[in-house]
Amino acid sequence: MIEKKDLARIGKFQKTHALKGELNAILDIDPDYVEDENPLIVEVEGIPVPFYAESLRPKGATSYLVKLEDVDTVDEAKAFVNCDIYALKKDLKEYYDEDEDFVFDDEDLEGYRVVDDEAGEIGEVERLDDSTENVLLVVRTKDGQEIFIPYVDTFIHEIDDENRVVLTSLPEELISLNLKRDK
Repeated sequence: MIEKKDLARIGKFQKTHALKGELNAILDIDPDYVEDENPLIVEVEGIPVPFYAESLRPKGATSYLVKLEDVDTVDEAKAFVNCDIYALKKDLKEYYDEDEDFVFDDEDLEGYRVVDDEAGEIGEVERLDDSTENVLLVVRTKDGQEIFIPYVDTFIHEIDDENRVVLTSLPEELISLNLKRDK
């Protein structure tokens, strides 16, 4: 079963086009994603359901005419009008030039354990703080303190979604700098 937390919004069906079931869609992703026969996921009565494109034709810079398999009439296509289009996050990585900023939401890392290659388990991700130019992982230690870790490749080596772990390699000073001292 497809879970909503595993999805990223990649576009929206706007209106029907002609009489054979085509839909006008705005896609926020490289059209290769659709052409590579990846599913376009639409919520039907609150349940994410995969659909596959039979054809895709450009209509502008980000607008496309999409014909879904087994949607053959304008009446069938009307059910998709104004529906958001989603994709599985795990399928999107190769279709973006940047570091999956679009693919992963801030909330996706909440609750992940942070394990450093030297210091061991540091704590649990409470949130991502993107209120400044430098995005920070806010980690809550077992004793309730907060540690701020720059969310950069230099320190974050791997994100293991299966085990919900963020693997880091932090300078010792970064950890001790964040910890409150008893006075």
